Amino acid sequence: QVQLVESGGGLVRTGGSLRLSCAASGFSLDATAIGWFRQAPGKEREGVSCISSRNGDIYYGDAVKGRFTASRDNAKNAVYLQMNSLKPEDTAVYYCATALASVCTWAMDYRGKGTRVTVSS
Repeated sequence: QVQLVESGGGLVRTGGSLRLSCAASGFSLDATAIGWFRQAPGKEREGVSCISSRNGDIYYGDAVKGRFTASRDNAKNAVYLQMNSLKPEDTAVYYCATALASVCTWAMDYRGKGTRVTVSS
């Protein structure tokens, strides 16, 4: 059974940092691409980052490039999202998700319940 559990969200001021974690189980993380997505109230879902397992490439959405860093620890079955220089527009619920593919498809076939990030101005 595929399970993804996000943690690490919270309230932070503009310019601050947070580190999100995603605990994965029920599949082989080392063979699977994992993405981070976010959804703000009244807005469409947005792809934040994706780590491919095939070649290790990491992709970022334009809005977070240079500020967010995604990483994975296959030994711990965990994926992380380090978020720096946070802005109010980063406020959203953040999800980790996978399509159980080795490459990034930006699909959310499986996702966790999300963790809320609020950035105050």
